[in-house]
Amino acid sequence: MRYQISGKQIDIGEALQTHVKTELGATLDKYAGRPTDAVVIFSKSGSEFVCETVVHLSTGLNVQAKSHAHDIYAAFDGCCEKMDKQLRRYKRRLKDHHNERTTPVELLAGSSYILAATEDSDEAETPADAPIIIAEMETQIPEISVGEAVMQMELAHNSVQVFKNEKHGGLNVVYRREDGNIGWVDPK
Repeated sequence: MRYQISGKQIDIGEALQTHVKTELGATLDKYAGRPTDAVVIFSKSGSEFVCETVVHLSTGLNVQAKSHAHDIYAAFDGCCEKMDKQLRRYKRRLKDHHNERTTPVELLAGSSYILAATEDSDEAETPADAPIIIAEMETQIPEISVGEAVMQMELAHNSVQVFKNEKHGGLNVVYRREDGNIGWVDPK
């Protein structure tokens, strides 16, 4: 597994890097089978240290955690505890879903685009139906149930999850509504 440990205007010593690798490695080995890489960023906010951690799992999910504390080690330990809790819940949900599932999850290839934000002054120059594409990435659309889609959306801290419904094979969308509830789009 690859670790990227850095600090924003903070010097990160070897002792802290070793602590991060051993503690995070132990947490990931306990719950996640094959994590690919972890990004840990330390920063300072007032008198507190902030630790932000993102772990990319081989299933395509990202698990994130953030913690604040007056000691840099305590900030990381708090972040590691949150990560542990998220991975434990994820593992429990996977066990529950895999008891029902007899076949592996199929993934469809897709494209993901990042579009430039429109400015009011440029509307006369650029037609509205031709947005400027900033980035293009490959993405995977899983064939899963609605419950599994909601679980993946929550674990990845996304506001939207596109998936192929395993019951009827159509593309569906689940999303987080402004009122905190989950919405589900199932076109006929």
